[in-house]
Amino acid sequence: MRFPLVWLLVGMAGVGAASTLSLGGPALGLVGAVAGVVVYRLVMRYVARRDTPEIAGRGAVPQLLFGVVVGVVFIGVSVLMVITEFSFSRSPGHPLPIVATMAAVSLGAAVTEELLFRGLALQALERMFGSWVALAITALLFGLLHLANPAGTVWSSVAIAVEAGVLLGAAFLWRRNVWFVVGLHFAWNTAVGLLGIPVSGHAADGLLITRPVGPELLTGGAFGLEASIIPVIVSLLLAIPMLILAGRRGNLVPLRRARH
Repeated sequence: MRFPLVWLLVGMAGVGAASTLSLGGPALGLVGAVAGVVVYRLVMRYVARRDTPEIAGRGAVPQLLFGVVVGVVFIGVSVLMVITEFSFSRSPGHPLPIVATMAAVSLGAAVTEELLFRGLALQALERMFGSWVALAITALLFGLLHLANPAGTVWSSVAIAVEAGVLLGAAFLWRRNVWFVVGLHFAWNTAVGLLGIPVSGHAADGLLITRPVGPELLTGGAFGLEASIIPVIVSLLLAIPMLILAGRRGNLVPLRRARH
């Protein structure tokens, strides 16, 4: 039962089931996120038989806020580099419910997705194959799962694999904290959504109505900014230093130790 593949599958089933609550709306999505954390902790404690410092309550808020700051920098730099390729107009909706709904949906999705991919998948694969192989596999899977999204293409999946899969995986390996990665993920999705840009192909009401007017390689087209080449480049500029710092901290598991 303590074999990584076993607790990976058990955890995926449990947290995945909790994440389906998001289909019921923003409020249920937050309930699903809380349920996902509880399930994750139970699986790690009683199946994997290990502690869960990566989701510890102590220090969770500072880690979350740090991740939000990094995410804001990521989206800010990316948007500023392509801002002339979009047209913006004000949304007629009331700002408060728009912001509240977007934040709730983004937070619920960020928590459950990070528990699944960085908490479970990356750590389980890391114990079997080492950090580099685990990072590559989880990034590839993250990109492939977005292929079925509206307006998804092979290129958008490659872009997601790099700017989300590699960056978020590198962020976890650096900090070894799920809340930090959740903050980064949450900030990106919320900011992009509030700008009125589709998030991974899913359009939603934002504070602005935004239309791409430039080439798809820069704007991402109907899929959204995540299919733009710019965030791919910016994400690598963030991920590489994170991986270097992870190595200096001794957070990268080599293949030989993983096999042992």
